[in-house]
Amino acid sequence: MVRSFLTKTLAASLALATAFGAWGLPLNLSLAAEKDAETMQNEISDEIRAFCTNIADAARDRRYLLQKQELEQLQADIEDRIATLEKRRAEYEHWLNLRNEFLVKAEGGLVEIYKNMRADSAAEKLELVDVNVAAAIVMKLKPRLASQILNEMDAETAANLTSIIASAADTNIPDEPS
Repeated sequence: MVRSFLTKTLAASLALATAFGAWGLPLNLSLAAEKDAETMQNEISDEIRAFCTNIADAARDRRYLLQKQELEQLQADIEDRIATLEKRRAEYEHWLNLRNEFLVKAEGGLVEIYKNMRADSAAEKLELVDVNVAAAIVMKLKPRLASQILNEMDAETAANLTSIIASAADTNIPDEPS
């Protein structure tokens, strides 16, 4: 008897719990609340989607404007750098022209000096000068005088000068150095 009473009480409790749901509300009310929450969430998502769709063009335009401003700033910086480089290039060209004019004048004078020297004395002096300068001077002398000077020089120095002179006459040098 006690057992049947407990069984009936437990069955009734389970029926009430099922009917009223876990929160003591009727089961259909808790389902309605869940549906309202889902509907509310869907409405919020729809509003967010609509808002994002409405401002997408404005956001894209703003992003393009910012990118355009950044590109214009970069272009201005590049133009400033180009102007600075052009100014420096012009300055370097000016100094290079002055240097080349001086070298032409000095080289012409040097050739005349060595042309009037005795071969043994000229050979002795050219051995002390930079190899490239000595080769340039020897190249501008008449072949007979150049051969006499090279004959009076140390064999190694004469060989170095000869290879520099030969490489200056090489026509296989590319127009554009890499």
